[in-house]
Amino acid sequence: MEIGTAVKLTECMKGCSATVVKLHAEGALKQRLVSFGVMKGAKVQLLGFAPAKSTVEIKVGRMRLALRKEEAQLIEVNEDAE
Repeated sequence: MEIGTAVKLTECMKGCSATVVKLHAEGALKQRLVSFGVMKGAKVQLLGFAPAKSTVEIKVGRMRLALRKEEAQLIEVNEDAE
């Protein structure tokens, strides 16, 4: 993936650090993500995928979150330069 190109969080590789550029979630899901710190400008790290990539584990600040694949696909990010 090219640095600076916005992609879905699920398209990042394990271990990548990225900045959230847009949340495509709505309603209760958007409120839940924001309450955990997942919002525009937030730094996230993709820690790993569950078997079959059904669940995505991310780190936001010092908090670890497990998101369903469908939820993670609603988070648009730019991969950070190393």
